[in-house]
Amino acid sequence: MPMSQRSADLRLGRYSGIGQIYLLNSVVHGRQPLFANWRTGRLVVEEFRRAQQAGIADSLAWVVMPDHFHWLVVLREGTLGMLVRRVKSGSALAIMRAGYTPLRVWQKGYHDRAVRREEDLQAVARYIVANPLRAGLVKRVGDYPLWDAVWL
Repeated sequence: MPMSQRSADLRLGRYSGIGQIYLLNSVVHGRQPLFANWRTGRLVVEEFRRAQQAGIADSLAWVVMPDHFHWLVVLREGTLGMLVRRVKSGSALAIMRAGYTPLRVWQKGYHDRAVRREEDLQAVARYIVANPLRAGLVKRVGDYPLWDAVWL
């Protein structure tokens, strides 16, 4: 597989580079707080883990907020579009199987930002996991149940 792969579903100029670090974000349809119930949020986390176990991406840090997620990953195989589709479709199926019946779970698309290797990855991870604190959901990061980072 080439080091960088162009995909028709990527916005113009977007490349999926194997070995590249990305910050990915995706939003729940209608920004409904579907993951305010942490058990539902754990279904998204399980898809992050499945992608890592399959060798598609290495998770560096993530947080699942009530209506979206932030995920810092190293792409290992395929494209960003394939990775995000896998996580979103797998989590949507799991959510519906668990008895939650939204008409649509995810908004179309996702946002990504390539992270340069010279950036402080731990600072990016701290920014990600501090999202619940900045949103006023908790007083301490450790009180929020849906986050993780490899630097712990």
